[in-house]
Amino acid sequence: MDFKTKLNKAVNSNNSTVCVGLDPNLDLLPAELNGIIDPAERVTQFLKTVIDVTHEHCAAYKPNLGFFEALGADGWDTFEEIINNIPEDKVIIADAKRGDISSTAEHYSKAFFETLEVDAITLNPLMGFETLEPFLDYPKKGIYVLTLTSNPGAKDILLQQLDSGQTLSTFIAKNLHKKQQNHTTAVGMVVGATKATELDPVISHFQQSPLLIPGVGKQGGSVNELANALEAHTGTPLVNSSRSIIYARNDSEDWKNAIGNAASNLKKRLAPITNRYV
Repeated sequence: MDFKTKLNKAVNSNNSTVCVGLDPNLDLLPAELNGIIDPAERVTQFLKTVIDVTHEHCAAYKPNLGFFEALGADGWDTFEEIINNIPEDKVIIADAKRGDISSTAEHYSKAFFETLEVDAITLNPLMGFETLEPFLDYPKKGIYVLTLTSNPGAKDILLQQLDSGQTLSTFIAKNLHKKQQNHTTAVGMVVGATKATELDPVISHFQQSPLLIPGVGKQGGSVNELANALEAHTGTPLVNSSRSIIYARNDSEDWKNAIGNAASNLKKRLAPITNRYV
């Protein structure tokens, strides 16, 4: 099954475009788990619970590598255990933001696509489009390339205007479209919900691209503005929320239900978007 087929099946079978971000911050885990002394085991138990209470409401999970790497040597084992615990019908996106050249990029692609066997990975193209090449001939896999990110710092680089009058984000989107025409890996873009009013000049150049969209949670992106921005887009989107779901009520004894309810509520809020793709 190629990546786009799995993505579309995940969205259709769950009637959801929700992607749950797995960002296990030890400082924010529920107090109930403090009795687990080993940090890696505490994270494992927390994230397994998150998956248990959210899987019926989402199409994908996005574990963020930084939080696992912070656990030290146990972090990679924890990451692997968690991705093995995610149901097979869900899309798994490794939020790694890798972006290097030559044999380094080749080994990143082998690590994530062949050893860990995730479905997709986030990549940073700012060292040049050659950094994408080792990831581009895996028909069962996808890449999500940072194109117009949700953070304020996007204005420092991605929204800078080139001599041609287009922004760097638009330039990236155009080149990703060209890459897709000659390669079997599904080429997607990371675009921020907080930049919804600025998305059209970017995504209009690659309307078939799958989108990974952060920014509707703590960052305050508008679902209504996002729905308007995606009106003509044909590539299937995944709308990610991390902290707003997994730490919905981390200070409460009812934290498990709160997490499930937060995922369910986001699914309902995204219905105007999701209904276009199911």
